[in-house]
Amino acid sequence: MEVLNIVIILAIAVIYTLYKGVNIVPQGEEWVVERLGKFTRTLTPGLNIIIPYIEAVRQKVSTRDIILDIPQQEVITKDNAVILTNAVTFIRVTNPRDAIYGIEDFRLAIQQLVMTTLRSILGEMTLDDALSNRDQIKTKLKDQIIDDVADWGVTVKSVEIQDISPSASMQHAMEQQAAAERERRAVETMAEGNKNAAILEADGKLEAAKREAQAQIALANASGEAISIISQSIQDKELPAMFLLGDRYITSLEKISKSQNSKFVIYPADLQGAVKGMLGNVFKK
Repeated sequence: MEVLNIVIILAIAVIYTLYKGVNIVPQGEEWVVERLGKFTRTLTPGLNIIIPYIEAVRQKVSTRDIILDIPQQEVITKDNAVILTNAVTFIRVTNPRDAIYGIEDFRLAIQQLVMTTLRSILGEMTLDDALSNRDQIKTKLKDQIIDDVADWGVTVKSVEIQDISPSASMQHAMEQQAAAERERRAVETMAEGNKNAAILEADGKLEAAKREAQAQIALANASGEAISIISQSIQDKELPAMFLLGDRYITSLEKISKSQNSKFVIYPADLQGAVKGMLGNVFKK
């Protein structure tokens, strides 16, 4: 009976030893093995044998792409604007030994490194540049962290800027500035329209005055020609002038009679005498 118990105990010990020594590593992982507390090797996917009780698996490391979320943070730009930004980083462990022994927590370290570097890059840019140059920011960020991350056995696959936006107070200030700019443009447009309207009105008045002057000159020339023709026909200096003055006098009275403000129009009893009187005054001058 005692022999049977010993055999059972030995069988259990052998099974447990085989269990401890035989390791099946799944695809997408690598296991770091230590021998008596010292790194010895890395187990790759598949069946692996280790020395029980002497060697032990220190840590299981994923070799698949890891997504690191970079928390949102406030950044002050070159022109003292406050913006909010966050990002996401895709990394892969290419050297499990460096990832375990080179840094205490490579995920936290990369997260803090990305946040610090992003803050530094945006601090050298103006607000407008930061909002419109995401690709440039992403490229700079990746170039500046790739060497440091490589020392930890990690490769940066990609860095994506999820959001860059002004803070709430900055958005309010930008909205006020945009409203003031729109109002300024509206005032300038209105002033420009009024100026153009005034110019057009002045040009119209000038053109009308020119045409009125041309009409007066043409009328005077016509009157002169009429007087000349009549004088040549009747060989009398007073009669043609009397005729024209009388005609204009009657025309003027007709215009006055058609005016809404006139109530009475009085014709002189001696129209011919009145015209002669005007003509005499003209000849005296």
